[in-house]
Amino acid sequence: MTTTLDDVSSDSGHREVSGKGAIGGSRAFAWLLVITGAAGVVAAWVITLDKFKLLENPNFVPGCSLNPVVSCGNIMKSDQAAAFGFPNPMLGLVAYGIVVCVGMSILAGARFRRWYWLTFNAGTLFGVGFVSWLQFESLYRINSLCLWCCLAWVATILMFWYVTSFNLRKGLLPAPRWAKNLLSEFTWVLPVLHIGVIGMLILTRWWDFWTS
Repeated sequence: MTTTLDDVSSDSGHREVSGKGAIGGSRAFAWLLVITGAAGVVAAWVITLDKFKLLENPNFVPGCSLNPVVSCGNIMKSDQAAAFGFPNPMLGLVAYGIVVCVGMSILAGARFRRWYWLTFNAGTLFGVGFVSWLQFESLYRINSLCLWCCLAWVATILMFWYVTSFNLRKGLLPAPRWAKNLLSEFTWVLPVLHIGVIGMLILTRWWDFWTS
């Protein structure tokens, strides 16, 4: 795992800057975007289908409702599941689909200008901020977990840290040299720590349930 993640952060591959100032990414970075984006699309698609079934039949129990804690149905019925007035997974279908398209474009040799990368980074920042809010609501307000949501959380965290690292290392975002050198070797540490913290919060939130 470490070797794979290091490859995503390295400066090897096809990330040359063209004469017009456009910047491309490595194949490893592109595949990370494709895989995390696809994971998000799958999660959003399954939740969307279950949401429609729940609207048709209020007694419908989603397949991922396994116990009082891991209960997707509780999440789908909550107000937080439609934060913008429509089901959250519909937003995910669009957003994660864009990530897949960016990854596939890089694999095809596409290069983008600074404003594009910064806009993409802003999108992943919004995404990680939104899922952080959903994590808090899920753990401490709704008191339930959704496995498909957890998959989307992990995918969003990975893409945010690697896109941010890419922009910092390429000089698209300001950063001291030591930070760029650190990210070139240890970008994987940041998402691992981030996901680890969330895992610990989940573990401690329902400690009595997990250990009973």
